[in-house]
Amino acid sequence: MYIHIDEPTQTISKNAAKVWRISNTIGHTIVLIIIAILLLCTEKFDWYNWVGITLYVLGGLFIISAVFSIFIEPVYLQKTWRYQVDKDFVQLKFGRWEQQQILIPMEKVEYVRTEQGPLMRRYGLYELEIGTTASNHKIPAIPADTAKTLKAEIATYAKIKDSNPEEGEVGA
Repeated sequence: MYIHIDEPTQTISKNAAKVWRISNTIGHTIVLIIIAILLLCTEKFDWYNWVGITLYVLGGLFIISAVFSIFIEPVYLQKTWRYQVDKDFVQLKFGRWEQQQILIPMEKVEYVRTEQGPLMRRYGLYELEIGTTASNHKIPAIPADTAKTLKAEIATYAKIKDSNPEEGEVGA
């Protein structure tokens, strides 16, 4: 009655950790600059003392968060992300603390598209988005040739008609 489905074995690119580190560094730097500007305003405009104390606490917590999301999280995510595509299913397996396994039947797939932002373009990576009626799912940081092959493979298995093969690729 039950079918046996093997665990997904394909991994995302090792450059994913680099891209996520750079992205997280940029985001955290912007927020820390904003906190620093607010601290300067607190001193210059003589705001209430509790505002300065709150900003120092937030800054400290944010620095701890930055250390985790820049140095630890990207490596862990890159090591735990798995996917597999066959004629019946797309399997995704990922998770930080709570591991998720997603099984997408090919007959439910409505569209497949690739995205590539500026950081991902620099490292030759794509993000593959698989859309179903209820939701969409993404496989991050796949090498360019693999992403284009997977896109065509999923479209073939799901019997998706694509009038313009370049149209689905979105660049930023």
